[in-house]
Amino acid sequence: MTAQEVARRVDDALADAGCDGWWHAELLDGGGARVGSGSDTPVVLTSMYKVPLLVAACRQVDRGELDLRAKVTVTPSQCTPGPTGLSLFADEVTLSWRDLLRSMIAVSDNAAADVVLGRVGLPEVESALADLRLTATVVRGGARDAQDLAVADLGARDWEDAFHLLATDPNAQSGHAFDPSYVSASTPRELCLLLRAIWSDEAASAASCAFMRELLGQQVWRHRIASGFPFAEVSIAGKTGTIGAVRAEMAVVTVHGEPPIAVAVVARSVRAQPELPAVDAVIGTVARLAVNHLRAGLEPDL
Repeated sequence: MTAQEVARRVDDALADAGCDGWWHAELLDGGGARVGSGSDTPVVLTSMYKVPLLVAACRQVDRGELDLRAKVTVTPSQCTPGPTGLSLFADEVTLSWRDLLRSMIAVSDNAAADVVLGRVGLPEVESALADLRLTATVVRGGARDAQDLAVADLGARDWEDAFHLLATDPNAQSGHAFDPSYVSASTPRELCLLLRAIWSDEAASAASCAFMRELLGQQVWRHRIASGFPFAEVSIAGKTGTIGAVRAEMAVVTVHGEPPIAVAVVARSVRAQPELPAVDAVIGTVARLAVNHLRAGLEPDL
């Protein structure tokens, strides 16, 4: 199957799911094989901004400026709200920075992420992106910044009201929360390049990159890219992102005994609903089509 045929099949799958999208995949074996559509289109990062933040934190660890074993106490009532993680807790929590980073990635914990961002600092994230030559990727703030922007933009009462409007009101889809010029943004190609840097030990030290790969492999969400690979011999390590009608994931797909493949898929539904299982599932379909195209010279498709 040619790259053009893959793109046509992807377009058909996205249309059947009631959405459009942008995607990119590349083989992480140094050979440079890649496939995609809209690979260089700016897209909102949503919770995927937590991956560059993770890189920045690990670079501070490498310089001895952050001790992963040191303890931090988090007061949930003072945290950024969110549907997972520490913001759901009733009592103070004391844990290590290592496990705070783990919660940030594994369950996309907004509270943990903003505590980490407060410790690491936005300039450190910007420096990491610049060093990795990811010129199309920008992190403009954390989860609370994004929530505040949505509340102000939509005239909402609070973040829960804003979240409801983003998920249900079609008119909200044209707001600043969906505009890469106003929020943290990247491109599908650069999301894959960021994963390449982590998998090649370029993003930080070898030990820190191994730690990042471990955390990304512990992500609990299996309804997007992982849904396209329901096989014991395939491992998925990635990070999802969601805002309103936009669903996304960046991940590395590894078939046992083969080179890993980085893939990023961003899908935008024509419908505004809190739950969009068809869109979640098509992200897995797009990833499978892209990955199998790159694997074509290795062995038959999964």
